[in-house]
Amino acid sequence: MAESNLATNGATKMATKAEVAYELVRDQVLRGDLVPGSVIQQAALARQLGISTTPLREALRRLMSDGLVELDAHRDARVTRLTAEEARDLVELRRSLDPLAAGLAAERRTRQDLDQIRSTAYELLPLRTDPGPAELSTHRRFHVAIYTASHNQMLVQTLDGLWDKADRYRRLALEDGRTEEDLDRTHAEHLALVDAIAAGDSETAAAVMLAHVDASLGAHAVARLTSAAAQPVARSLRGIRGART
Repeated sequence: MAESNLATNGATKMATKAEVAYELVRDQVLRGDLVPGSVIQQAALARQLGISTTPLREALRRLMSDGLVELDAHRDARVTRLTAEEARDLVELRRSLDPLAAGLAAERRTRQDLDQIRSTAYELLPLRTDPGPAELSTHRRFHVAIYTASHNQMLVQTLDGLWDKADRYRRLALEDGRTEEDLDRTHAEHLALVDAIAAGDSETAAAVMLAHVDASLGAHAVARLTSAAAQPVARSLRGIRGART
């Protein structure tokens, strides 16, 4: 599977296999095929990918640096768990950086930028309970078009790096389902963003984006995970009170 595009040089072959493995395993993690917290059976996964375990381990080390995989001293690998703390951290970063990008986009967008924002907005597909890659990618393209229009490369790279981690929390939040009201609100926010950026209204663009982040799937994931983490504590406290009566 990983052999078709390999160069003849041995070192290049290994690097190419590792790159292919990185992309394939990363996709499986982000899609949820490799479940958060699950142990990665390296030998079985290598056979599935058609490679040896050596390039797979190299790929896993890259995924560890991305925060998607954990490796222990015994070289065992596990998909990084979803936590309320990481979900909160991602939302806090996005509350600062996404409005900044939208405001800068309103100030700096070119005609080509605006064409791209409008085009990606037109292609947006609603995110329902179990979205496929196509639905998720339309939302990423729309937001990337806004980020790119900020003409701040460091900001674009930072936000793009956050997107992969945030996607796992979006999928978690979607398990609870979405109402038509949720979908209509999100659609209205997208249209308002396009209008504000087109009008060069940086203040409105930033405000709409902040509201968009506050009502986002990531924010819903924070609430869900925080609630789940609190339940064992509540049960423990009830047990303590019961023991005292």
